[in-house]
Amino acid sequence: MIGGSGYGGGEMIRRLLLHPEVELVRVSSLDFIGEPLGAAHPNLDGLTDLRFESLPPEEAAKGMDVVLLGLPHKVSAEVVPKLMQTDVRIVDMSGDFRLKSAEAYEKHYGKKHPCPELFAKFVYGLPELNREAIRASRYVASPGCFATTIELGLLPLAKAGWLEGSIEVVGITGSSGSGIVPSAGTHHPVRAGNLRTYKPLSHQHVPEIEETLLAAGAKRPAVRFVPVSAPLARGIFATCFVRVSASIPKDELESVAQRTYASEPFVRVPRGRLPEVVAVAGSNYVEVAIVPGPVEDGQRLVTCFSVTDNLIKGGAGQAIENMNLILGLDEKLSLEDPGGYP
Repeated sequence: MIGGSGYGGGEMIRRLLLHPEVELVRVSSLDFIGEPLGAAHPNLDGLTDLRFESLPPEEAAKGMDVVLLGLPHKVSAEVVPKLMQTDVRIVDMSGDFRLKSAEAYEKHYGKKHPCPELFAKFVYGLPELNREAIRASRYVASPGCFATTIELGLLPLAKAGWLEGSIEVVGITGSSGSGIVPSAGTHHPVRAGNLRTYKPLSHQHVPEIEETLLAAGAKRPAVRFVPVSAPLARGIFATCFVRVSASIPKDELESVAQRTYASEPFVRVPRGRLPEVVAVAGSNYVEVAIVPGPVEDGQRLVTCFSVTDNLIKGGAGQAIENMNLILGLDEKLSLEDPGGYP
């Protein structure tokens, strides 16, 4: 693993140590060099003799079947070409290889991509859409946390061919999504009793969501997304507003999520209640609900709710899910535990 000192890295290490079919051999990092993994992740103290190492990418990958990347955006793009010189498989948690457009990457990440010719080698790692392609791939770009949550809320409508045009989204997120390094936006006294928006209508996950919905069957998807930081450590709650043809029967809209996700191991469609963050926090599970509303001017307003734990299904857990798939293992290994409640 390369880049293991952050929150996502800690969650990934924890689940790899519990994994019955893989062995975590080394963790490369720029921080805590020579120190035990518990120095960065107190919950792992004493569970392993591994220490953080400072290694060139080629050395970190030596003898490995797969390398998991927990690196920041823009850093991963510098490391991946070096890893590709070896025979190792790659699962990347950054945003550097999720998009298919170099122009969109430069616009939303603020830097020209150093190797856009590698985009085509990566499969977008949303198992609910691309499971077979992931199994056949050597290189997987795991989705972002907001993107995962929003896409899974809208995927049933896109797959049914009912999603077209404008999509308005509000996504509320916990502070761990901003990473382990403190900032003005994540400082506890400011965030604890506060709600604030950031990057309204310009978040970097927008082109990723639009590309994914288009691939799933949506027509001309245009996402207007407002993210909101909330006073919780983990979790994302996404509310998506769309309009569909009034000719689609209401009962089909009410049941489309259940039909779409009937065989999916990590997506739940709750009955008798709506999705809530505490029901999935600490787990790789997702909750989705699609609620049809009134008809106006020949269109029906539909509200889609979806929730994830941003560090697990929105990050490290989904990366392990992708690792399991590319290694030919049971997708669910080390990921089936539910979170606590409340």
